[in-house]
Amino acid sequence: MSPSMVMVDETRKEEEDLYQKGVKHLSENGITKLPKKYVWPVSERPNNATKGEVPYTFKSNLNLPIIDFADLQGPNRSQVLKALANACEHYGFFQLVNHGIPCDVTSSMVDVGKRFFELPFEEREKYMTSNMYSPVRYGTSFNQTKDGVFSWRDFLKFMCHPLSDMLPHWPSSPLDFRKLVVTYVNETKYLFLMLMEAIIESLGLAITTTNITRQDDTDNILEELKDGSQLMVVNCYPPCPEPHLTLGMPPHSDYGFLTLLLQDEVEGLQIQLREKWFTVQPIPSSFVVNVGDHLEIFSNGRYKSVLHRAIVNSTRTRISVASLHSVPVTTTIRPWPKLTNEANPRRYMDTDFATFLKYASSSEPKKKNFLESRILI
Repeated sequence: MSPSMVMVDETRKEEEDLYQKGVKHLSENGITKLPKKYVWPVSERPNNATKGEVPYTFKSNLNLPIIDFADLQGPNRSQVLKALANACEHYGFFQLVNHGIPCDVTSSMVDVGKRFFELPFEEREKYMTSNMYSPVRYGTSFNQTKDGVFSWRDFLKFMCHPLSDMLPHWPSSPLDFRKLVVTYVNETKYLFLMLMEAIIESLGLAITTTNITRQDDTDNILEELKDGSQLMVVNCYPPCPEPHLTLGMPPHSDYGFLTLLLQDEVEGLQIQLREKWFTVQPIPSSFVVNVGDHLEIFSNGRYKSVLHRAIVNSTRTRISVASLHSVPVTTTIRPWPKLTNEANPRRYMDTDFATFLKYASSSEPKKKNFLESRILI
């Protein structure tokens, strides 16, 4: 091999090593031009919708359905259940207000997440791994071992259940990280269970029987969900020198039952409706809640998981915290039998979390590919 070829190979390796360190590291080094590794194909850039017709400056303020959690506990419950069903069926998303989690708990979660990403890279690097089964994983892009083009995002993912087993693996810096996050995890788990009780009721189903089975044949879906998985994902989207050329996260759906997303005041979440991308305006102290693939399967397609993505900007760091909830990882998920009949036959095959992880670790995740792999008809 010629000396020039050796130098090219070494340069490529240095660049790849730099990308693997994440976009926070790149941003801190003051780059002024977006590396080619992050430049998305023209048809997939944020200045294009699915068919390429929506400009980057498109600012349609999508009015997501707003669900008042307090009203779910009062005399207007039946009306709110109808609104909840409409949101899950036609939008796959809704904004949740008056949810009962104190503002200091939510603001502390965003703050401590931000402070984690402000730690020296050497501290963050301790949790960097490509092992998708690791209880804590710091990384970059969407799936950095599989992504052909990188996304402008760094993340910290950590498992939360069972809490006593997972807590010792969590970051010990910042010093108050574990204390603040434990409170937030417990609050969001309770909120999720209350929401799922309402969602099951909105489907017209009694909550005393279940079609979700595991070895001990648990009879109550809410009991399954109480013992279910909870994954916390803290996302950091630093300022990007050329935001119109890249994405913070590519179009995707979430695998679980529900995701509760907490955001700071910086917009960046977009959802796809009617072949177009719409920016969701953050509502202070609210959650954006979205239907996951497992709930779509469970409802036999009545409630839809919807494609969403993240865009970035050139001036402000955006922090978001996603709490993904589902049944235990060993549980089999299938359509509820009462939602299937001759006119509406079963549409999805059985699945579980292990199947999802196997799929995600063997291919580059794209859009709703995993869910589509479970469709029967």
